[in-house]
Amino acid sequence: MNTQRPRIIIIGAGFGGLFAARTLANQPVDVLLIDRSNFHTFTPLLYQVATCALDPSEIAYPVRTIFRKNRNIRTLLGTVTDIDYANQVVMVENGRQRLQESYDYLILATGSVPTYFGKDVFREHALELRTLNDAINLRNHILELFEQATWIEDEAAREAMTTIVVVGGGPTGLETAGAIYELYNHVLNREYLHRNLQTRVVLVEMQPYLLAPYPEKLRQAALEQLRSLGVEALLGSPVQTVDEHQVVLADGAVIPTYTLVWAAGVKGSPLAEMLNLPLQRGGRLPILPTTEVSDRPGVYAVGDMTYLEDESGQPYPMVIPVAQQQGELAAQNILAEINGREKRPFRYHDRGSMATIGRRRAVAWIYNKVQLRGYLAWLAWLALHLVTLLGFRNRLNVFVNWVWNYFTYDRSVRIILEQGRGEEVISKKRLEIGD
Repeated sequence: MNTQRPRIIIIGAGFGGLFAARTLANQPVDVLLIDRSNFHTFTPLLYQVATCALDPSEIAYPVRTIFRKNRNIRTLLGTVTDIDYANQVVMVENGRQRLQESYDYLILATGSVPTYFGKDVFREHALELRTLNDAINLRNHILELFEQATWIEDEAAREAMTTIVVVGGGPTGLETAGAIYELYNHVLNREYLHRNLQTRVVLVEMQPYLLAPYPEKLRQAALEQLRSLGVEALLGSPVQTVDEHQVVLADGAVIPTYTLVWAAGVKGSPLAEMLNLPLQRGGRLPILPTTEVSDRPGVYAVGDMTYLEDESGQPYPMVIPVAQQQGELAAQNILAEINGREKRPFRYHDRGSMATIGRRRAVAWIYNKVQLRGYLAWLAWLALHLVTLLGFRNRLNVFVNWVWNYFTYDRSVRIILEQGRGEEVISKKRLEIGD
């Protein structure tokens, strides 16, 4: 008689993988959670780390701490290099070791990566905001440029150093542009007084509107609030070319800048290619309504990396609530299969969406019915993100920082941390003043 418990491997400790693991906690299965980082990142607040409002530790939570009371869950820090789905084995690089981990069930939850829509040459000169390292690199980059701009005599170069271009009119683009504008004009401008630094934040969106999934009234409200803050919003003209010193738009506009933040879109994680199946647009892995992967027995996939259409024939959006709900369902369906029960199809419970633009500025579409803008939407955004942030200590720290920032306009985490940057774009964009 075989008494060995089923072994489930989850690849990815983002929202989808985390919620799958939580559902499997204390169940009669053995779970191995694999991720390249030893922490879970609360990605909606990455832009606040990048703009000096929060410390990195306040939006990251150690994975081992999350599951230290769950004896059936182990974690492995490493990078998955291959999936042998025929023999149900995952290959992992763990430092100097190469491990082979077998599974009975596999859940893929590795999310998404930025896409440049076929213009990968832009990547060389762009900063991204998908990981905690990205946020720290952007923070370093902004602060370093201000330190250099305050000493340079060339006025044109100085203005380019204090100009930032954010590409993308979704929530990430709006939140980043608004937060950087407030950092520039309410904090840094008070600390570089011996040089009159003219700061400029430009948001570029190829569509003639912002926040594509939102109703027209909220789109317009977002645009009005963004411009009232002081951000320049250039709509309907995509980026044509990019180099180290400028961004050129399709309409011929030239923006001298050393800082391009790319928030224009994402595609499915490249890990999906390891299953050797045809992918849908955006590199997304097609899955069944049960979150199973066709023709790959025992393999499930959830979140941004997957493609599943709703009742109207539209793919589910690449947003956190979809990943969370699919992660829970994948785990529940695996338990159902183990126990001989019927598996359930995915039903998305959409609670709406919201985006913050700056202090007292936001838009919210609650349950896709109630439309809020301005102060009420901003309060709703604050409350939701505090509630969903992991760890009481993190919630308390973030709340205290938000209150302090609100009343003092201070951003205390203005520290330049030298990192091992490797091929990070920030190392490519260091300016050699005077050459």
